[in-house]
Amino acid sequence: MENLSALKNEFAALSDFLIALGDEKRQAIIIALLENPQCNGLRVTELTDATALSRPAVSHHLKILKQAHLIESHSEGTKNFYFLSHHIKEIGQLKALLDHVSTIIQSTEDPK
Repeated sequence: MENLSALKNEFAALSDFLIALGDEKRQAIIIALLENPQCNGLRVTELTDATALSRPAVSHHLKILKQAHLIESHSEGTKNFYFLSHHIKEIGQLKALLDHVSTIIQSTEDPK
């Protein structure tokens, strides 16, 4: 039962991150950013072209991704460029969470 209590806390700590990852439109933005070989970032207009989303929709999803620490941005004059963050502690936490879930599942399996 102690394992399940810790697991609940891990899920709670990662809820915003999981919500950000779970949306197909945000996944499309992440994929578009991954496809950017220069890694210098994409502007909202480039993301609207890549995802077929409206500018307001892209901006809304970028805000959520930024809050989840998945993306960062930098400005050049009046232009904002968005890129994937290289410092995502939540990915490590997600890996640990999945390891814990796997361990709990394996400990409850029927031996055959």
